[in-house]
Amino acid sequence: MSQPSARRRRQPDSPVGEAFAWASRIIAIGIAMFLPAVAGNWLDARLGTRFLGPVGLVVGFVIGLAWLVQLGRRKNG
Repeated sequence: MSQPSARRRRQPDSPVGEAFAWASRIIAIGIAMFLPAVAGNWLDARLGTRFLGPVGLVVGFVIGLAWLVQLGRRKNG
């Protein structure tokens, strides 16, 4: 009797599949860094303020950096 599929050893991904996986991660991190700044600028325009754009930029940078650190730790460990 064969073992369940969850217990099978994972086959290595193809180089193209791995490249697409990394490309999607990089795009997702870029979007996570970019969208808070856009949202902050939009809120600044709506509310008549001038501080939410830079706050969104900092928040996006922190989110992106944390995501990159998490990704690096997962890859190394």
